[in-house]
Amino acid sequence: MVNQVTMDDVQDATLPFEAFYSQFWGDVYRAVAVAVGEADVAREAVDEAMTRAYERWGAVSGMKNPKGWVYRVAVNWSRSFLRRRVIALRKRPKVDWVIEDAEVPDPAVMDAVGRLPAHQRDVIIARFLLDMSEKDTAESFGIPAGTVKSRVSRALVTLREELS
Repeated sequence: MVNQVTMDDVQDATLPFEAFYSQFWGDVYRAVAVAVGEADVAREAVDEAMTRAYERWGAVSGMKNPKGWVYRVAVNWSRSFLRRRVIALRKRPKVDWVIEDAEVPDPAVMDAVGRLPAHQRDVIIARFLLDMSEKDTAESFGIPAGTVKSRVSRALVTLREELS
């Protein structure tokens, strides 16, 4: 039986990076894949973010939410990558919502989430796919908790309207 790692365990600086990686890579991958809409880019982004976490494990493991930090780094990396690709191709890439090795919600929900503004999509994914608290989401994105509440509220209104 594999022991589950909790955030309290992660904040214990003695927790090996390998335990964090094996416990949270899949969760962060699924969340980033939903956020950016491309499985291959998400996989590369999470690998890059995990590499950065490993390089800084002493500091990252002491954070209140290392999983949130890795998610934010991965999303930022993937958006930069996609922006560079769009500029290089001079056209916007088609979003492919096929996410390998992941349980994917209803395609209509995925499409609706994909149409949200990035700042709303980020907090919806952090709150509901990564199951992060408002406080953890706020800390991960460097925004006030009230901003998280507001963005989630607006996103949910939009999603309800689109999905009804």
